[in-house]
Amino acid sequence: MAVTAPFSTPSATAPKGCTDLPVIRERGQREVFCGLTGIIWLHRRIQDAFFLIIGSRTCAHLMQSAAGVMIFAEPRFGTAVIDDRDLAGLADANEELDKVVNQLLDRRPEIKLLFLVGSCPSEVIKLDLHRAAERLNGQVRPGVRILNYSGSGIETTFTQGEDACLAAMVPALPQAEAEAPASLLVVGALADVVEDQFRRLFGQMGIDRVDFLPPRSAADLPAVGPNTRYLLAQPFLGDTARLLEDRGAVRLAAPFPLGVEGTTAWLKAAADAFGVSQDTFEAVTARGRERAHRSLERYRGQLAGKSLFFFPDSQLEIPLARFLAREMDMTLTEVGTPYLHRSHLAEEIGMLPESTQLSEGQDVDKQLDRCLAARPDITVCGLGLANPLEAEGLTTKWSIELVFTPIQGYDQAADLADLFARPLVRRTKLRV
Repeated sequence: MAVTAPFSTPSATAPKGCTDLPVIRERGQREVFCGLTGIIWLHRRIQDAFFLIIGSRTCAHLMQSAAGVMIFAEPRFGTAVIDDRDLAGLADANEELDKVVNQLLDRRPEIKLLFLVGSCPSEVIKLDLHRAAERLNGQVRPGVRILNYSGSGIETTFTQGEDACLAAMVPALPQAEAEAPASLLVVGALADVVEDQFRRLFGQMGIDRVDFLPPRSAADLPAVGPNTRYLLAQPFLGDTARLLEDRGAVRLAAPFPLGVEGTTAWLKAAADAFGVSQDTFEAVTARGRERAHRSLERYRGQLAGKSLFFFPDSQLEIPLARFLAREMDMTLTEVGTPYLHRSHLAEEIGMLPESTQLSEGQDVDKQLDRCLAARPDITVCGLGLANPLEAEGLTTKWSIELVFTPIQGYDQAADLADLFARPLVRRTKLRV
């Protein structure tokens, strides 16, 4: 193996739509990235972690292309490439892996948390990376923890890589003491600037015991127990949520913090759980809400009345559709999502217009037919579908950009709206 570098305030209790919307369920050919791509934002988040992909040169090329990493850069991820000696059975894969890990830790002494990330080649599937992580934890220098998870496209889709990563971290979280006061855990990778904004708002409400998963440093793994209340910042963390609840943590049901309405309801769920008064909540969030409302005005004129079609890709589709329909006055043609977690998305689904057509899973040919027949003003899809749809005269938005870009919270609401206005502006300029 060899390593390669790589102006009315929306209310949290606003009138809801239908919680039992019809769903098209399809199980056919899918067009999605594998879970390895989650490393692109995770390696920026945990600043003393390293993600070592056990895979092929194809995995390495995918990661370098997705990240835009130049060959002389020192990112916090790399690929242990299965080479000819491994394929021929001339080398012991576990011995080779141990050698690569030790070389990596010698070269990068700042690493405190190392993830062994499985991919889909059959030679990797044969490796027991969980056992390898346990073995290496007994061999590496003190202060380094080794965990493993699968980013294989056979097991994970695009954003499920983050779920698998955080789920691998949950067993390593310290156990909170039984008599510890209640604490809030925000679950899901957020940009540092967004975390700082949310932490400040929670602090102004008087909620001081707030942790984030994943943390910025491996040394700051949050303690979890029955007194932990957690908010999901991302809708694709089903396995992580289940494991946290096995540890006794309690989920605070809320929409996701996209746009003014979603952010307000999300913050209100925490405020209610921690006994924050309505007057305090209004005082703390008023400026942010007003600022976000003003910033969205310039985009509403560009987006209002435009039709929208979501292909399933990131699992962000339903929260995004709610924001665009209710705050930008867009028309939803179809909202597709890879998996529909009705419990985690109940508040979001209840806020969608009653006419919304949801779809779960994908049969890409059938969905392409529906999209081409609808001729929406904007189509949100993966990179693999964007160019063919553009060739058909449709305006597209890459769903991957919605994960890479900070879009949560009041101060990012305009940035979120801009991501959808930009393709329309581009199309208008191209027609001139």
